Amino acid sequence: MTAATPALPSAPLWLVTNPASGSNSPAATRAVSAALAAAGCPPARVIDAAAGLPDRAALEAAGVGVLAVFTGDGTINAVAAALEGWGGALLPLPGGTANLLARALHGDDPADTIAARLPRLVPTRRTCVRTGHGPALAEVLAGPGATWSDVREGLRDGAVADIAGAAVSAIRQSTVGPMVALDDPSLGKAEGYAGIRLAPGPRGLIVAGYGAESIGDYLAQGLALLRRNFREGPHEPLGEHARVTCRSLEAAPIPLMIDGERRDGSPTERFSLAPFALDLLGSGA
Repeated sequence: MTAATPALPSAPLWLVTNPASGSNSPAATRAVSAALAAAGCPPARVIDAAAGLPDRAALEAAGVGVLAVFTGDGTINAVAAALEGWGGALLPLPGGTANLLARALHGDDPADTIAARLPRLVPTRRTCVRTGHGPALAEVLAGPGATWSDVREGLRDGAVADIAGAAVSAIRQSTVGPMVALDDPSLGKAEGYAGIRLAPGPRGLIVAGYGAESIGDYLAQGLALLRRNFREGPHEPLGEHARVTCRSLEAAPIPLMIDGERRDGSPTERFSLAPFALDLLGSGA
């Protein structure tokens, strides 16, 4: 990670929100907007993510210097991936459930507190996990344990009738679904894992394996899974590596979570550490 000198942006700031995210509400959005204004940079435009995300061309045409994104990790990932190489800076704010990237950049401070210190935020560059499905700025989970995200989507959409079925399916998949092993380099258990977590570090991908029992135990708690963190459960550290290959032991598509969003992968998936070419505003040390 690299850092530059903080400075109050003189170019316009836009704010992206997502009312469907875990920490969003009209009151929270107003508080963030007010904090940005008090910091000397009121949002020139507030965009609902449901109406479409701003692209690089739109930001450059408007001369935007900072894009603040008050959403969950999935939307932040989508915005960042589309803007890689842009000359402005992205300000990730905690507006979802896990808020993995925002916590990495700012700790546990709420969005309006972070927004209020905009003039003191520091542009940083981070590494990412390169995947065949786009970059991950916070983490990738590969394996049947990733299907817990399907339960979360049902809760987000208010589809209560679908939650029980999705939870049963997720528990079954995480305990008896096709396990995933690590090849090239060969790491961990030959019988594989229900979840392999890969997070970008300064020198390599930080790899950990989660057994079927540990992920299944968290999923079995039903709705509480959204307030629990499987990452804190029993797991096997597997070191730091420049690149790894994950393989389904049954040649089945590997379920993935990339920064919290579900994808369906191939029976073999390759991941590598790489620089991410976009300034992210962080709170510094």
